[in-house]
Amino acid sequence: MLSFAGALLGLVRDQALARMFGAGSATDAFLVAWTVPEFAATLLIEDGLAIALIPAFSMALARRAQGAPGDPVRSLVAGTLPRLALAFAGVAALLAVFAPQVVRVLAPGLPDPALAVDCTRLTATCVLTFGLAGYCSAALRAHRRFLAPAAIYVAYNTGIITTVLLLGARWGVAAAAAGVAIGGCLMVVAQLPVLGRLLRVRPVAESPGGESDDRPVGVALLAAVLLFALCRQSQVLIERFLGSTLPSGAISHLNYAQKIAQIPMTLSLMLCTVTFPVVARALADGDTERARGRVERDLALVACVVLAGACVVVACAPQIVELLFQRGAFTERDTAATTRVMRVYALGLLAHTLVGALIRSYFSAGRVTWYPLGAMAVGLAVTAGIGAAAVGPWGAMGIAAANAAGITVTAALLLAGMGPRSIPIRTRRVLADLGRPVGAALVATPAGVWAAGQAAAPLTSLLAGASTIAVVFLLLGRALGDQGCVTGLTFLRSVSQRLLHGRTR
Repeated sequence: MLSFAGALLGLVRDQALARMFGAGSATDAFLVAWTVPEFAATLLIEDGLAIALIPAFSMALARRAQGAPGDPVRSLVAGTLPRLALAFAGVAALLAVFAPQVVRVLAPGLPDPALAVDCTRLTATCVLTFGLAGYCSAALRAHRRFLAPAAIYVAYNTGIITTVLLLGARWGVAAAAAGVAIGGCLMVVAQLPVLGRLLRVRPVAESPGGESDDRPVGVALLAAVLLFALCRQSQVLIERFLGSTLPSGAISHLNYAQKIAQIPMTLSLMLCTVTFPVVARALADGDTERARGRVERDLALVACVVLAGACVVVACAPQIVELLFQRGAFTERDTAATTRVMRVYALGLLAHTLVGALIRSYFSAGRVTWYPLGAMAVGLAVTAGIGAAAVGPWGAMGIAAANAAGITVTAALLLAGMGPRSIPIRTRRVLADLGRPVGAALVATPAGVWAAGQAAAPLTSLLAGASTIAVVFLLLGRALGDQGCVTGLTFLRSVSQRLLHGRTR
C-alpha cells in the first residue's frame, strides 16, 4: 500500500511540476538535472545495489540461522557500509564540481545550460542519500521488513512536492531540484532507525575459533550489477541527448509520457521486490526448485499486470494525460504531444517489466555474471541506432519507438540466456505462458478504445475504457488459461465475497 502511495505521490509531483512550470525550456533544464536522481534511483535503490546486497544479506542470515560464530549480518554491514558511504559521497562531490561538463554531455542542444547546471548541483546530493537509502532498503528487505522500504518514495515525493509548493514561485524550477535534495534525506530518515533497531536485537557472539569466514560483497559482483543498471538507465541519456535537438518541450513530453506509461511496470515489479529475498534465500538454502517455481510464477503474474495496464495506457491515453496534467502552464497542445509519445512507449512495457524481473534471477545467487551487461549493451545499441535514424522524421515518437525496440531486444536475450548463468527456468513454458496475456491484450485494447469513445467527459471516458479492458482482459485471459488472470479473478472473487459478507452481517 505504501509503495502504491509513493507511486501516486509521484504523479502528484509531476502534476505540480506541469502546473507550475509547464513543458518549456525551464522544465527541460530541470529534467536534464533530474537525470542524476533517475540514475541514482536505478543504480542504488531499485536494480543495482539491491540486487547485489540482498543475496549477500540472505546468505549472512542463512549462516546466522545455522549458528555461525559471531554475527554474519553485523560483519557484512561493518565490511561494506563505511566504504560504500565514502564512495557515494565522493561521486556526489565530483558531480557537483563538474556539473557544467555533465550538462554539456547530457544535453548539448539545451538553450539554457546555466539553469540546468544549478539544478544538477542540487540533485547531485542524492547520490549519497540514495546510496544510504538503497543500502538500508536492501538490508531490511532481506530481513523481510518491507514497511520502511516501501515508505521511501512517499517521503521522497513529499519532500519535492512541499518544496515546490513553498518555494516554486520564488525560486522557479530550482525549487524542484532543492526538493530532490530534501527528499533524499527523508528517504534515509525513514529507514535508518528501523535498521538500527534490527541490528541491535541480536548480541554478537564471540567466535572461539578466531576469525569468521564472512566475506563482504565482491567488487566483481558489485561492478557487474551496477554496470548493468548504468547501461539500462543510459536509455534516458540517449533520449535526453536526442530530445535536446528538438524544439523546446520535447524532453518534457518524453518525461511526462514515460512517467505515466511506466506506472503499470512499477506496480507489477512491486511483486518481484517482495519475492526477490524469497528467491535469494531459497538459493542460499540450496533449494533451486523452489526458486525456479517462484520465478516462473512471478513472470506470469507481472506479465498479466503490466499488459492489463498497457492496454489502459494505449486505449485511454488522451483522457489520462488531460486529467493528470492539462491545467496551468500545461496546454492542450502539450496533452496531444504527450499522448502520442505515451502510446509508443507502452509498446515496450512488457519488455521493461521482463528485464526488471529477469535481472533479479541472474544475480539472486550472488554469483558474478557479465551476460546481462552484454544483453543490455546490445539493446542500448539498438536504441541509439533506431533513435538517431527516427528522431528526424518522427521526433519524440521516434525516440520512444527506439526505447521500445531496444528494451525488447534485451528482454529476448535475457530470457534466452536463462539456465546455467541463472535460475534454470523452463523457457518454452514461460514463453507459452506469456503468449496468453499478450493475446488477451490484443483483444482488450480495441475494446477499451471503443468504450472510451462512448463518453465525452474525460473521467467518464477513462472509467468506461478501463472497466471494459479489465473485464475483457481477465475473462479472455482466464479462457486462454493465463495463470495471472486466474489469480486476479480469484482475488476479486474473494474481495467481493468479503464485502458481501460485511454487508449482510
